[in-house]
Amino acid sequence: MAIQPTSNGLITENAQQYYQGSQGFRGKATGDLTGQTFITDFDSNLILGSSTSWNPTDVNYGLNNFKVYTSSTGLAGSWSEWITEMELTNDKAIKLTASPGANAFIVVQLGILDGGKYGATEAEKAYGQTVEDNYGSYEYVKLNDVIANFIVGYVGQSKLISQVKRTDVIFHAKRAMQEFSYDTLKSIKSAELTVPSSLTLVLPQDYTNYVKISWIDALGVKHPLYPTNNLTTSPYYTQTQDASGIPTQDSYGNDTEGTSITQERWHNANTNLIDGNFTNDFTNDLWAYNWDNLGNIIGGYGQRYGLDPQLSQVNGWFNMNEREGKISFSSGMVGKLIILEYISDGLAYDLDSRVPKLAEDAMYAYILYAIISTRINQPEYVVQRLRKDKSSKLRNAKIRLSNIKLDEIVQVMRGKSKWIKS
Repeated sequence: MAIQPTSNGLITENAQQYYQGSQGFRGKATGDLTGQTFITDFDSNLILGSSTSWNPTDVNYGLNNFKVYTSSTGLAGSWSEWITEMELTNDKAIKLTASPGANAFIVVQLGILDGGKYGATEAEKAYGQTVEDNYGSYEYVKLNDVIANFIVGYVGQSKLISQVKRTDVIFHAKRAMQEFSYDTLKSIKSAELTVPSSLTLVLPQDYTNYVKISWIDALGVKHPLYPTNNLTTSPYYTQTQDASGIPTQDSYGNDTEGTSITQERWHNANTNLIDGNFTNDFTNDLWAYNWDNLGNIIGGYGQRYGLDPQLSQVNGWFNMNEREGKISFSSGMVGKLIILEYISDGLAYDLDSRVPKLAEDAMYAYILYAIISTRINQPEYVVQRLRKDKSSKLRNAKIRLSNIKLDEIVQVMRGKSKWIKS
């Protein structure tokens, strides 16, 4: 088995592990060849769906995030997937409970989009995205590491916090993660979706608020959609009524509800009557004229006065249907490809629970202040000092993460020959 040299560096994966997601070992040459253990040092933990999911016929086989290949020569085309019994002794170590052969070559391959280079058939390839999920991970520190580092660096004898429960640190670390995600961390996610004929899309499972919604044209260019604001709404209650207008109830005494008439009318609306974008096939010269709702010319060149700027756009509209947990779109959006950019709270999934290293110090300051400020008999000057320190480091983190580049600003300002009106 290969023995990795110790290192004080923070990078533990070599280039093959990082880019290809594979790590090679050499089996024993003599002695008992069964029960050999191979310890990987990927940044990603190994996942085995169940104790028997090494077998491709096992129902949990698809939950594995890696495959093991063996070869007697190590040459290309000689590898075969190991489908004999094995087990994980921990998150990094694989134990083969049968003999791979004397001096056998062993490779552990994490799931990767192209399946890796060791599988001889499509079924043997290690398809997945464990490798891709790890790309760029050096930019972050895991939330569990933040918690451990805080306890080491800020808790103990002769320190500001003499003792604290780990559960308290975890609670405040999670609260810090949520607060930072809303306006500090790079926590904006994006989803590529197609608007169905129903003109509604279900909100993502980890959605907390939207940032921007755009539709994508044939060139891949974004066109921003706008919220309906005062145009329409999605009512929260849609009670059915009797002839007198009184809401009706079911046999259990609860109000009965029907479909929203407001939303139905909006989905069937001709938005050209709202944005003024009439699609009559006239010559370019006639496009300069003003038209009424019946298509009659009512004005001359340059006389399209009175348009409301918030309505004068042809990209489309959306609004949030809070009752159903959906996004509702205007009538012209059927079949359009959209990009939904939204904010999560940073705790929904394991990959979310990562803190950019540029904000790590601010995270420690937040936890420290949160713990001290909630304890009794703490000197007020200490609490206020920690509050100011927290605010200062949070401000620094925002500046660091704003990612403003001078060259990009210069490029935008190259139109210096144009007048800038104040």
